[in-house]
Amino acid sequence: MRSELRIGIVGAGQFTRARHLPGLLALPGVRVAAVCDLRRETAARVAREFNIPKVHGSWEDLVEDDMIHAVIIGTWPNLHCPVTLAALDVGKHVLTADRMAMNAREAQRMYDSACEHPKQTAMIAPSPYGLVGDPYMRSLIAHGFLGKLREIHVHGLSSGLADPKTPLSWRQVTKYVGFNMLSLGALYEVVLRWAPPASHVSAYARRLIPNRLDPASGKPTRVGSPDSVQVVTVQEDGSCGTYRISGVVWHNTGAGIALYGSEGTLSYDLTRDEIWGARRDESALRLMPIPGELRGGWQVEADFIAAIRGERPVTQTDFATGVRSMQFTEAVARSSRHQSLVTLPLSEFSNPSL
Repeated sequence: MRSELRIGIVGAGQFTRARHLPGLLALPGVRVAAVCDLRRETAARVAREFNIPKVHGSWEDLVEDDMIHAVIIGTWPNLHCPVTLAALDVGKHVLTADRMAMNAREAQRMYDSACEHPKQTAMIAPSPYGLVGDPYMRSLIAHGFLGKLREIHVHGLSSGLADPKTPLSWRQVTKYVGFNMLSLGALYEVVLRWAPPASHVSAYARRLIPNRLDPASGKPTRVGSPDSVQVVTVQEDGSCGTYRISGVVWHNTGAGIALYGSEGTLSYDLTRDEIWGARRDESALRLMPIPGELRGGWQVEADFIAAIRGERPVTQTDFATGVRSMQFTEAVARSSRHQSLVTLPLSEFSNPSL
């Protein structure tokens, strides 16, 4: 795989233009050879801007293109599973956007297919939260800064949906996002970098603003996904966790993860990429500057190409981690719907509509 790698892009949205395309174009021996989008005019415009030679009319045509070695999926979650399965089936490597799938059933199908095609790289773009401080957090935890983990406190609070006049977003349409809700899955993925997976979930999710104006139809439409989510968890090591996720709060917004252990505390401000910590004998948290040699960042495209070339394995984020995240998200939806405790990993997959 030392020769030129030709990449096909499915979904030419803002994130693809801002992250994936510049990242790929900076890599030697890599060429973005084709692009497609739900709106052909969008694909054509991006092709002109980034000098992409071929515009396909559908994702099916792009996946079947023999000139393409790897497919990057930058679409809404509703297409992640079908495009991934089709690409792996014809021998192509796959990098899909975060929010692995619509539900746990789709995520498991994607994982099973990846296992059936071990020579192909299957990767999910990681949650961008916490990438800068991730190596330092891992080092602190590995060297016993926390001791035995006791509690995890997670918050992701935004005012993006606080105004009832804010139009309906695709992120609130069930047929596009499935069980995904707000930043829940993205934040849980970050937790998985530093703590064990959840084994039990109890949740309450609600649509506090149940109707919004649909820009497509110009009519009020019922919102599909929750705008406020509260979760209590137990992790596999016996520690406890709480999640407060909302899009409808006006003040005190931001995102963060705090880990409380027997020997110390680590609190990561995900909005500012600041790590605060203290050992048990210290009276207050102190800012812990991230050492230069332990400073991470976004290198998704380089990691994907390196995995294809066999230079290093996928670490952030592999399909196994994506399955855990989707099962957690579905467990939150199930627990809220039925007001019951849900055990993980899921022993069976429900109908996506519950």
